[in-house]
Amino acid sequence: MSDSTTTAGPLSGTLVIDLSRALAGPHATMMFGDLGARIIKVEAPGVGDDTRGWGPPFVQAPGSDDRSGAESSYFLSANRNKESIALNLKDDGDRQTLLELVRRADVLVENFRTGVLDRLGLGFATLHELNPRLVVLSITGFGHDGPEGGRAGYDQIAQGEAGLMSITGSGPDDPQKVGTPIADLLAGMYGAYGVLAALVERGRTGKGTVVRTSLLAATVGVHAFQSTRWTVAGEVGRAQGNHHVSIAPYGLFHCADGFVQIAVGSEGLWQRFCAGFDIDPATPGFATNEQRVTNLERLIELVEGVFAHWKAAELLARLDEIGVPAGKVRTIDEVYAWEQTRSQGLLIDVEHATLGTLQLAGPPLRFFDRRGREVTRTAHTAPPTHDQDSAAVRAWLARDCA
Repeated sequence: MSDSTTTAGPLSGTLVIDLSRALAGPHATMMFGDLGARIIKVEAPGVGDDTRGWGPPFVQAPGSDDRSGAESSYFLSANRNKESIALNLKDDGDRQTLLELVRRADVLVENFRTGVLDRLGLGFATLHELNPRLVVLSITGFGHDGPEGGRAGYDQIAQGEAGLMSITGSGPDDPQKVGTPIADLLAGMYGAYGVLAALVERGRTGKGTVVRTSLLAATVGVHAFQSTRWTVAGEVGRAQGNHHVSIAPYGLFHCADGFVQIAVGSEGLWQRFCAGFDIDPATPGFATNEQRVTNLERLIELVEGVFAHWKAAELLARLDEIGVPAGKVRTIDEVYAWEQTRSQGLLIDVEHATLGTLQLAGPPLRFFDRRGREVTRTAHTAPPTHDQDSAAVRAWLARDCA
């Protein structure tokens, strides 16, 4: 991406320096890029971002047998709409290049362990002395302070430490991680949310600030009803498979040739569900949601007994007909083939420098003007190869200094 490139979006004209690696920070900066910001990703010389080596699967250029040019599909998932420059932060010349970038930046994102930036001579006080308007997002594993503030943060460890695995799985003795690195992703999302708030505040004060979050904080932040279940009601949540702990019937139910999911989230829906399948809504033990939750095993047996006579496709059609929310469990390939997914802009084409045309997951936000016309960014750039934009970035800095 050249320095003259402009992209539509609410953050157009915003410059973000991305010192982060792996997933939490890169996910946040990718969100900014999707919104039109210019993202300059600073990577270590040689290997670059850790995720460039995470695989398989790796993707090679069409017709190439050279693994040296292969790209990690993991890296490709978190780095669209960015430029890459390799800088050794212990080298005086490269460090000066970084400082020139900081002077021009609106946002800097980092996820080093606590104290690393200070040892590099790039502590928050130094950064704000260089650029008082700079907003800094700092993401750690377990927080910047406290008795365990220095711990390294990896997603699955954070999922376990933050209680998420204890409420995920088939039962209390079967803790499971979520199928995506959700602690990393949530930290990136909360971090982006904090930066946007800090930019709004800067518009009033003219001064930047430091936003801090962690994998621990972000995961605890989505405990939702499981938090008050303990802090208010004194009940410790445990994993109980694919059924809701407070609503019933709400979950996955087997049928004649597979399974479907239903969400009977109100007494009105319970009445409608029962009428549609010849069930007495006043069956003892099932008349209220509280009773149905208390007698969940019996309820599952009742519902699956009814569903045993239905094939999944016919059952979903019947549930739709009677107005009960329901759905199938799609595989990842089915999701991307689904026309509804495509209609929402969730699959985009980009041109990669070495791999050619790629399809990537698209940004989850869409924007519309006051007349209802969509103004969502539609042109996206592929994740960069390592150090791909070094010459362009350095040339821009040289012109800007002239």
